[in-house]
Amino acid sequence: MKQKTFSRIIKISLAIMVVVAISTFITHMYVNNVEKQRESVQISKETNKVLFFYKDTCPSCQEIFHQVYWLNKKNDNILFINMNQPNNEKYIAEYQLQEVPTFITNDDRYTGTDKEEIKKIVGENNETKIN
Repeated sequence: MKQKTFSRIIKISLAIMVVVAISTFITHMYVNNVEKQRESVQISKETNKVLFFYKDTCPSCQEIFHQVYWLNKKNDNILFINMNQPNNEKYIAEYQLQEVPTFITNDDRYTGTDKEEIKKIVGENNETKIN
């Protein structure tokens, strides 16, 4: 009887592990797909979002993209701007961009991949207006 119970627990545990692994893989692939989107973005002067300028071909941007994506899912306060979209290149001069990844709020600006700095600029329920 103990053998049957143990065997059943092992099978259920393995099934759960497989489902978790598949879900993680699918989620990872979905976020990678979001990162590669090259939509033209219009930035409203009244936006309350953190501007996240990145390139989907940039290794540093790829390094932090998943973290930024999930922070946005939690706070819904980030506007993703892929600079590989030709229509978004107008923001280079407007926001004086020199490299990516760059985060811009009304009060702050950060270029880099330090995860703690990104958390600071994105913040919890960050209410930021871009001038």
